[in-house]
Amino acid sequence: MLKQILSKLPRKSQKSDSLDSAGLDSGNHTSNSSNGVQCTNIGNSITSRLSVVKRVSSAVFPASIMAGVEAVEPNLSFKDVSNPQKQNLFISKLNLCCEVSDFSDPEKASSEQDLKRQTLIELVDFVSSGSAKFNEPAVAAMCKMCAVNLFRVFPPKYRSNTSSSEAEDDEPMFDPAWSNLQLVYDLLLRFISYSSLDAKVAKKHVDHSFILKLLDLFESEDPRERDCLKTILHRIYGKFMVHRPFVRKAVSNIIYRFVFETERHNGIAELLEIFGSIISGFAIPLKEEHKMFLCRALIPLHKPKSIGVYHQQLTYCVVQFVDKDQKLANNVIKGLLKYWPITNSQKELMFISELEEILEMTNMVEFQKIMVPVFRRIACCLNSSHYQVAERAHLLWNNEHILNLITHNRHVIFPLIFPSLERNSQNHWNQAVLNLTQNIRKMFCEMDEELLLACQHKLEEENSQLIEAAEKRKLAWERLETTAAAFKPAATNNVPPVKPATPVVAC
Repeated sequence: MLKQILSKLPRKSQKSDSLDSAGLDSGNHTSNSSNGVQCTNIGNSITSRLSVVKRVSSAVFPASIMAGVEAVEPNLSFKDVSNPQKQNLFISKLNLCCEVSDFSDPEKASSEQDLKRQTLIELVDFVSSGSAKFNEPAVAAMCKMCAVNLFRVFPPKYRSNTSSSEAEDDEPMFDPAWSNLQLVYDLLLRFISYSSLDAKVAKKHVDHSFILKLLDLFESEDPRERDCLKTILHRIYGKFMVHRPFVRKAVSNIIYRFVFETERHNGIAELLEIFGSIISGFAIPLKEEHKMFLCRALIPLHKPKSIGVYHQQLTYCVVQFVDKDQKLANNVIKGLLKYWPITNSQKELMFISELEEILEMTNMVEFQKIMVPVFRRIACCLNSSHYQVAERAHLLWNNEHILNLITHNRHVIFPLIFPSLERNSQNHWNQAVLNLTQNIRKMFCEMDEELLLACQHKLEEENSQLIEAAEKRKLAWERLETTAAAFKPAATNNVPPVKPATPVVAC
C-alpha cells in the first residue's frame, strides 16, 4: 500500500538524474566497454557544464533582486553561451569587474588588471551590439559595478590649494587609473543610451543617491573624466524625466556653494554646458522655477574671480534665457552692473562682450528701462586708462542693432556719452582709442548735429561752472589764510594761554 502511494508522487526527470550521476561518477570510474574513453570524456564535459551554473552570492547583489538568477562563468565569451544565458553572463562579468585595482604604481600592472580591462571591453561590445533587453538584475548589477569603480573621494592633494584664477593656466592633472575608468564611463554611457533600456525599471537604481554621487565626481581635476560625466549626466536628464527637477536643484546647490562659500569647483564649465542644452529646450512661457534659477544661480556666477574658466558657457546660458523671454534682459543687465569689475580689466572685457550679446537681443521697450545705468557704465569704460577696455567699449557702436537703439534714444544717451568722448580726445594716451573717439564723434555729428552742438555747449557751461567754483574755493581759502595770519599775533599778545582740557575716556 505504501509503495503504491509513493509511486504516485512526482519525481525528477530521469534525464537530470542520469546527468547528475554521470557527473558525479565520471571523475572516479570508467566504462568497461570498448568506448570507455569516450564515456569518460562525456562525463568530464557534463561535469564542466554543471560547474558553469552556480548561484550568485547574496553579498554581491541583494537577494530580493537576484532571487532565481543564475550566473555563468565570467571567463566565457558571449558567443559561447545561448541567448537566455547572456543576461546571466553579463551579470557575472560585471561582478568580476567590481574588484578595484591600484594604478598608483605603473609597475604593479598584473594579470588581474589585464583581465578586468579585457572584460570591460567585452561588456562595452556586448552593450553596443544592441542585441539584449536588460532586466532589473542586470540594471542593478550595472549600477553597482559603476558605483564601486567610479564613486570615490578625491584626496586633499588632488585639489588645488590656489585659487582657480591663479591656476587657470596650469596644466591639467590626469588620473593614472584613466585607462580603466574610461572603459567604465563608456560602458555606463552606452548602457544609459541603450534604446531598449526600460526607464521605469532603471530609475529604481539610477536614483537620487546615484545622481548625487555622479555630480560629486565633477570635482575631478582630470578634464577627460569631467567630459565623460557631462555627456552621461545629459543622457540621464534626457532619459529619466522623473529626475529632472532633482538634477536642476542639485546643480543649483553646487553653484550656490561655489559662489557664496568656496569659489572652488572644477566642473562649473561642464555643468553650465549641460544646462545650456537644457535651457534651450525649456517651453515658453518660462516657469517661475527657471526664472529663479537665472536670478539666483546664473547671475551671481558673474561674481567669482575665476569667471574666465566658465564665462563662455555662462554667457550662452544667459543668452538662451533672454532669447526665450526678452523681459529677462532687464534683470540680467542689472546683475551685470551689480557685479561689474572695476579693477580687473580682463574680467571687464568679458562683461562688455556679454553686455553686447544681451543688448543685441533686447527690444526697444526693455532697452529704454535700462539704458541710463548701462551707458553711464559704458561712459566709464570709454575713459578707461586700459586701452583694451576703452577700445572694446568704442566697438559697441559697430553693432547695427545697438546703434539703432542709440539712434532712437539719442536725446538721453548723447549727454551721457559726450563728456567721456571729450575727455578722451584731450587726454587719452592711446592713439587707437583717440581714432575711435573721433569716429564716434563724427557718427554723432552725422546722426544729429544740433544735439551734438547742444551737448557741447552744455559741457562748456558745466566746465566754466566748475572753473568758477574752483576759483571761488581758492579765493575763500586765501581769505581764510589772510584772516588767520592777521589774528595770530593779537591772540598771542593779549589772550592768556588756555589750560589743556582733561581727556575724557570713552566707555
